[in-house]
Amino acid sequence: MSREPRPILLLAFPDVQLLDVCGPLQVFASANELAAQRGLDPPYAPRVIAAESGLVTSASGLALLADSIRSVKGPIDTLLIPGGRGVIAASADTRLTRWTQRQVKRARRIASVCSGAFLLAEAGLLDGRRVVTHWARCDELATRYPNLRVETDPIFVRDGDIWTSAGVTAGIDLALALVEEDLGRSIALDVARELVVFVKRPGGQSQFSTMLSMQKADDRFGELHTWMAAHLASDLSVPLLARRLNMSERSFMRHYKAETGRTPARAVEQLRVEAAQRLLGETAWSVKRIATRCGFGSEETMRRSFIRLLRVAPQTYRERFSFS
Repeated sequence: MSREPRPILLLAFPDVQLLDVCGPLQVFASANELAAQRGLDPPYAPRVIAAESGLVTSASGLALLADSIRSVKGPIDTLLIPGGRGVIAASADTRLTRWTQRQVKRARRIASVCSGAFLLAEAGLLDGRRVVTHWARCDELATRYPNLRVETDPIFVRDGDIWTSAGVTAGIDLALALVEEDLGRSIALDVARELVVFVKRPGGQSQFSTMLSMQKADDRFGELHTWMAAHLASDLSVPLLARRLNMSERSFMRHYKAETGRTPARAVEQLRVEAAQRLLGETAWSVKRIATRCGFGSEETMRRSFIRLLRVAPQTYRERFSFS
């Protein structure tokens, strides 16, 4: 670790999404806390800044105490732009967009969380770059700024020294990736454990998990999905799944597709692919071992499923998105 803490600036504006600021802020703060526990100097010096110093009210009503952008002196390690319902108004504030433009020469890297990409785009920093934002605003971003290469699925995207991330909690994943780049995988995982993050997700992970996309308000198959996810290497054929719900196979097939929008076989395949994605990104296990663990039966079966659903082979996926 460097003895000089890295200056991390988080830009706030009226109606900012609170978690877009506090999620990454806590990741950097937790890295500092872990360093202190080990008798090391803090690696980060995070600050919340705004157009003017004072209180900035977030969209949730909680106010943040910010320093003025005019108080920022010297080099910046990371400038992070959050999103929220106030981001369009913030993008129209020339004080913020021009100040952001000037930071390109001072900041080692610039990142956005959620719809914070709109401010970076308005400042002209995303032209020609691969970017992502909250899934609900990807089309809007692409329409407003046609020079951007908007990707709709990833948790976060890095294009050179510019990072963009998906909605809200994806800012935590982004911040963990920044910590990993700075301090190594071991410390990033320690921070994730400290924050009780369910899993440290690689950037290529989808914004929607299969489990989440199958959940409905009247989730009659919820317990079955939980059991399926915990028994991916087991027999998950239609006869067995129907028996678990005391339904005929025909009735199960009809109601399942009406409820989830997919066949049971496709749901099983998606759950297995998603589990394999996590293991490819988070472990050094062989592809064969992962295929067995996730219930594919063979490497070739897993490869065909990856090509069909992700348009990429398992080994290629690992090369792109692994943090091991």
